[in-house]
Amino acid sequence: MLKKVLLTVATALLTLNAYAKPIAVDENNISPLLNGHNIPDVTLSDIKGNKVNLAELTQSKPTVFFFYRGGWCPFCNIQMGQLKAIEPKLIEMGFQLVGISPDSPASLRESMTENELSYLLLSDENLAAAKAFGLAFFTSKKVTDMYQSKLNVGNKLYPMDNGEQRLVLPVPAIYIADNTGLIHFQYANPNYKVRPASELIMTAAKLVVSK
Repeated sequence: MLKKVLLTVATALLTLNAYAKPIAVDENNISPLLNGHNIPDVTLSDIKGNKVNLAELTQSKPTVFFFYRGGWCPFCNIQMGQLKAIEPKLIEMGFQLVGISPDSPASLRESMTENELSYLLLSDENLAAAKAFGLAFFTSKKVTDMYQSKLNVGNKLYPMDNGEQRLVLPVPAIYIADNTGLIHFQYANPNYKVRPASELIMTAAKLVVSK
């Protein structure tokens, strides 16, 4: 019996480690998932705290996932508005739109209210998705201090190899997967000020459903 329990635990840990990638030393050294990979089997929380599995989510319909840094980020809020504008067209094509950030469920609720959003937002407080997609990176000490003091970013800090505590964020990214979870399009830019145009996302989505 004990051997069976230990085997189950070991299998679970191996599965978890298969998806988790190390946090990159900076935004220029991430190793994002690419086209041809599958959406990881990662479970996050919605604004009500309900659990949502990303791999299972894609089984219902093709999905546009977008990773953003948080509701405190002005560039992210602009992008959320742009995605809101094309959401009706994406829905008409059969897609669902899903936003993922390190924000807590409570912060996500604020973002949905302030931006009048209807699409799904998921909390990645523990960076499970950011690490599984290879998007998580340590911010510099300067950025960590600035975001905490000037923008009141209260995210959990993570230790670097030298023991120094830093803020960890996801590089903003777009992933488009079909209803088997297969990734057909990905865009991840270390420059958080540059986001893909709505036209590019729509073009990529059309190619997915036409296959």
